[in-house]
Amino acid sequence: MPIKNEELHLRDVIRVVKKRRHVLLGFFLTVVTLVSMVTFITTPLYEGSTKVMIEKVESADLTGNYRRASYDPVFYETQFQLIKSRAVARRVVKSLSLGDNYDAFIGKVFKEGSPFRFVLTGLKTLPGQLRDMFRSDDARAEDEVSLSKDEMLVKIVNERIQVRPVEGTRIVNISYLSPNPELAALIANTTAKAYIEETLEMKLASTRRSLQWMTKKAETEAQKLRQSEMELQRYMKEHNIVAIEDRMTVTPEKLSEINILLVRAETRRKELAALYSKVRKLGRNYWAATTISAISADPALQAIRAQIVGTEKSIMELSNKYGPKHPLMVKVKGDLQILKRKRNQEIDRLVESIKNEYELAQSNEGSLRSQLNATKTEALLLSEKFIQYGALKRVVDTNRQLYDALMLKLKEKSITEETQPVNLWIVEEATIPAKPARPWVAMNLLLAASVGGLGGLGLTFFLEYLDNTVKDPEDVEAKSGIPVLTTVSRWRDTAKSLDHAVWNDPQSAFAESYRALRTAIQLSFPDSPPKRILLTSSSMGEGKTTTSVNLAFALAHSDNRVLLIEGDLRKPRLHKMLKISNVKGLSSYLAGAADSNIIQKGPLPKLAIIPAGPIPPNPAELLASNRMKVLLDSMSNEFDFIVCDSPPLLPVADTRILCRLFDGVIVITKSGVTTYEMLERSRRLLDDMGARLLGLVINGFDAKKNGYYHQDYYYAEGRDKSPATTKF
Repeated sequence: MPIKNEELHLRDVIRVVKKRRHVLLGFFLTVVTLVSMVTFITTPLYEGSTKVMIEKVESADLTGNYRRASYDPVFYETQFQLIKSRAVARRVVKSLSLGDNYDAFIGKVFKEGSPFRFVLTGLKTLPGQLRDMFRSDDARAEDEVSLSKDEMLVKIVNERIQVRPVEGTRIVNISYLSPNPELAALIANTTAKAYIEETLEMKLASTRRSLQWMTKKAETEAQKLRQSEMELQRYMKEHNIVAIEDRMTVTPEKLSEINILLVRAETRRKELAALYSKVRKLGRNYWAATTISAISADPALQAIRAQIVGTEKSIMELSNKYGPKHPLMVKVKGDLQILKRKRNQEIDRLVESIKNEYELAQSNEGSLRSQLNATKTEALLLSEKFIQYGALKRVVDTNRQLYDALMLKLKEKSITEETQPVNLWIVEEATIPAKPARPWVAMNLLLAASVGGLGGLGLTFFLEYLDNTVKDPEDVEAKSGIPVLTTVSRWRDTAKSLDHAVWNDPQSAFAESYRALRTAIQLSFPDSPPKRILLTSSSMGEGKTTTSVNLAFALAHSDNRVLLIEGDLRKPRLHKMLKISNVKGLSSYLAGAADSNIIQKGPLPKLAIIPAGPIPPNPAELLASNRMKVLLDSMSNEFDFIVCDSPPLLPVADTRILCRLFDGVIVITKSGVTTYEMLERSRRLLDDMGARLLGLVINGFDAKKNGYYHQDYYYAEGRDKSPATTKF
């Protein structure tokens, strides 16, 4: 399984930088060179700077007192835009007569420029010239007519004016960049003055417009005031408004009093109505009438009742002494009858009195109610008249207030017009600069060095990130989890061939690499090292045939009997490298056209070779036959090692068929060619087929480029000391 990437170490960063130092250095030198050329051929610009204090104040009153306003960012930004406006630039051009003095101030600077600056200026104006090429002749002619020389100067001045506020203060730097130092200072000072003049003129023009408007408005309002006053006077005469005002004061009080009296009268009437209704129901029942409090409380009736009680008491006392017909008894009883008649008469009188009071209360209530309704009607009429009067009076008051305010403001404006406050002061005028402000040579070079270094470093790691090919043995083992058995350096000798490096030059670094591969195979499983070894690659051109030949040579040099088989039946190359016959070979045996007598002697005594033979139409079916297994089993008894060169894994299925017949598989990769995706796909195919992957071989490994300088030992000590181009 692939191993996760370990944490990035500083050594890895240094190694990547060393490996791609040419990219880093090239990017750095390119940026520094370009910035240096632009910096030194750019026309130097001098900056003249004038300090102006801008203060916002409230409008002045007639006493001449001004109130300082709080900080308003919108106000200051408006002032900055006003300074950079074409109106101010137009004042500057007109004040300095730049149209007449163009050659003296501007033209000679460009005439004295170097050819490089001329080229740079041409490059700057190239987009505009190209845009003009696609415009119609009429449009260009119209622009030339409409844009006069003064307007061109206005545009130039406007574009080069810069406004920079001083933080924490109300002071603003007005600066101008120009190749002419005298012109830079002159235009900066003139711009500040032009700005003040423009601001003052705008304020005065605004005041004059306000006066004109207020004068017309005051006349209109005066006419409205006269009309409203006449309408109010006419209405007051028609409706006697003077008396109405007094009546409007009295009527509410009168209405309140009548309402109170009406409530009381209504209450009294209800009480008497209840009493009269009760008395009327009693009829001639005088005894029951005496139970009513309004009747029983009468003093005369109480006196008569007291006399009746006394007479009844006397009759009771005399009845004990005399008989009913006794003169005293008759007299006393006659007195009692007289008293009862008086009582009844008094009760009748009281009932009549209650009736009269009830009728009087009814009459009083009706009178008060009529009076209340009349008063309400009068109040409503008075209120309606007074509302109309108030509306007319409010119109008069509003017109008078507006007219008075306009007249007051008009007089104030007319007085303060000539004393309008100017809230702008020139704090420090610009002086002729002694050295140019642009370009910033040191800053540009420092910035170029920083951008070149950081950009080059970023480009280096970006290219390293995009490069997904096999190069570094440590990276391969970390990313794929497959051990690297050996690395074979790039072949640099065009006069010799790497195909026979172990045989022709056994003391070279290349021969040592293949001997290292032999040792890694033998030590991979010390108890039972693999005897059948299959060599393959992910794609074509990665050096698997060359590796197979040199590995066989290295194994044969160690006194082992080695059989080298050409398993690539599609594009065999082994017979050409070893210069042997290919009339019959593995394909002949597998097809049944030949017996096991297909083995040929190799360049070394203990090396035997089976070539591919004629190219068959169905190589995969031949390799999958049982004769291939029988051949390998029989050859394993005669040879110590069997090395088989097979086709690439990804394009064809031949290797997937063969890998099950061998003890181990070695995948050949090429530095800078084989990608990790190809390697991962190859590993998965081998795992799916149940093959035992022994490891990888990296061909074309550039030790210097990848930061492995210890490999140079072989170049210094080996016999081959003339590096050349690789042959892989």
